[in-house]
Order: sequence, then structure tokens, then C-alpha cells
Amino acid sequence: MEPLQINLGERSYPILFGAELTGEIQAQVRALTDAGRKIAVVTDQNLITRQEAVLRGLFGDAPRFVVPPGEGSKSIAELGRALEFLANERLDRGSALFAVGGGVIGDLGGFAAASYLRGIDYFQVPTTLLAMVDSSVGGKTGVNLAAGKNLAGAFHQPRGVFIATGLLSTLPPREFAAGAAEVIKTGLLGDADLFHQLERRPLSLDHTDLAAIVRRCCAIKAKVVEADERELAPQGGRALLNLGHTFGHAIEQVAGYGAYLHGEAVAIGLAAAARLSQALGGLTAAEVARIDAVLAAHALPVRLRAPLPLADLRAVMARDKKVRAGALRFIVLRGIGQAAVQGAVDPALVDASFRAVGAV
Repeated sequence: MEPLQINLGERSYPILFGAELTGEIQAQVRALTDAGRKIAVVTDQNLITRQEAVLRGLFGDAPRFVVPPGEGSKSIAELGRALEFLANERLDRGSALFAVGGGVIGDLGGFAAASYLRGIDYFQVPTTLLAMVDSSVGGKTGVNLAAGKNLAGAFHQPRGVFIATGLLSTLPPREFAAGAAEVIKTGLLGDADLFHQLERRPLSLDHTDLAAIVRRCCAIKAKVVEADERELAPQGGRALLNLGHTFGHAIEQVAGYGAYLHGEAVAIGLAAAARLSQALGGLTAAEVARIDAVLAAHALPVRLRAPLPLADLRAVMARDKKVRAGALRFIVLRGIGQAAVQGAVDPALVDASFRAVGAV
């Protein structure tokens, strides 16, 4: 499949797509090592267990930093361990790090690369659907704090992204569904035809258009990132990619990281954002029902499994990254495929949206 170029001046890089990209990744590794540049790999224990032979074939005996699977590894503690690993392996400014795994690995590895020696090159090899369509593209890196999700991090663009959909073969169904939430989000915020396609036929590993849909999501995100790399646009821009995430991040933190996969929390967040959009006049009740139906068809929740305290959710939301001048901004829908940034939202409408998905 045709590569996709992210055009950011000197920080530009390609995204390569294929069922398997063994040759391309090996060629990149050879080019680095032939130039005398040391490489290292960051991954998690799940990938070691499921795809050890693949890792060995791609990176040989390159040193590996392995973290426990799950959102809990996206922490200051694991970042510190990663930096010590890079130092102990004597990586220098000419070295490169390969982040091989899901969104946690990409965010953690990218932040370690951004921080070590004030920045070294890194490459993304996403192995989950969520990472392929979202977190591996755009250069957002970071870790969670006790105060909130993704509150520490850096914009640090990768030097390349290798999206090999064959790596999804060992992905558990629940993880695949979590990735589908980001695909649905992409359709909702800027591609009504994609949303309609998902309505007609939900995503699956054997979906004939899976690879094309992954590339389509990356292309949409690429355009947004090229126009607003650091999320500074006063209206629209990169903030639109956070549709459902203001609600979803609060759910993740209050429930305890790991209780919901990121994509599951985003799915509930999309359901809440749809209800807020309806209250603001952007969606009809029928469109909200269609959004719920698509999420459910992808085995995603649209309500909390157990009630969460509204006061706690509200407190976490107040520390969201989209707060400007003390006011929280929401991403709302003006229709399916049309998103906008909305400030000055009545808190009562936010509370009602949370209650509609099970908060108390």
C-alpha cells in the first residue's frame, strides 16, 4: 500500500503500510547499524510472550526494555527506568529507539526518546489497532500522573512509522475492539462516509478493507497534525482528535487505570459526547442512537459497567489538557462527520451527559 508522508518540515517522516513489513524494518535497522548508530527496543511482556520470534527476526539481539502490559506502565516510574536503561546501554545522540507495541509503549518510548540526551530518534512499530490508527501518528508522547492522564509529555515526532497489519493476528478481541473505538471516532469527527461504512459492516481482523481503513484514519490524522502540530489552534485543529476523550480520560482515571481499556473508556466518552452534542443542538436523538449502535456492534460499551461518582469525574475533568484560562473546552458534534470545539458549556449539561452513561 502506498506510503503516507507526514509533512512537518525537518520533522517530516513516512508511514509505511503492509500486511507485513519485515524487510522494510530490517532495512531500517541495517541502515542505522551500518552507519554506526546503536539501536534499542522498548516493548511489553505481552509482545514478548506472543511474538518473540517476530521481535528476534526484526531486531536480532538489540537490547530490549520490557515493561509490564497495561496503562499502569505509562508512569513516571517506568519512564525513569527507561531512561536508566538507555544510559546503561550507552546509547548516544546518534542512537535510535524502536517502540514496538501498543499505545502505552509508543507514548512511553517516545517520551523516553524525547527526554534522553534532550532527544534521540525513535521509530514506531505499532502492534495494536488503536496504536496503528491513532497514537503512533503525530508525535504526542507522554505518561500519566496521579492528577490525570497524559499530563506529562512532549511533542517528539518519530523518524518513521511501520504499520504491518499482520501484527494484529495475536491481538485479543477486546484489544481489537478498543482500537475500533478510535476508528469510529475518526469517522465521527471528519469522515461521515467512514462512519457509514462501519455501520454497514463492523471492523474485524478478516475485514477485506481493514488495511485501507487503517490508512484512511492515518491520512485524516496526518492532515490535522500538519495543520496544528502542537494543538495551539484557537478553534478546531488537533483538539478535534480528542472527541470523546475528555469524558473518557476522566472515566479511566476515576475507575482506576486498567479497569477500562483506553478504547473502552473512549467509547463511553463518545456516547457521552453524543448526548452533550444533542443537548447543544448538534445531533438528533436518531443520530445518537446510531452512534450507540455502531459502538455496540464493535463490542464496545456505551455505559459504565459500574457507577462512578460524578463529583470525582468532574474534579478530574477540571485538570484536562484542554482547559484554557480555567475553562474546560469540549469536542462536540455538529452532525456525523462534523466536529467542533465548544467552550462555555453549562456544567449541568456535562453532568447530565455523564449521568446518561451511568455516573451517579
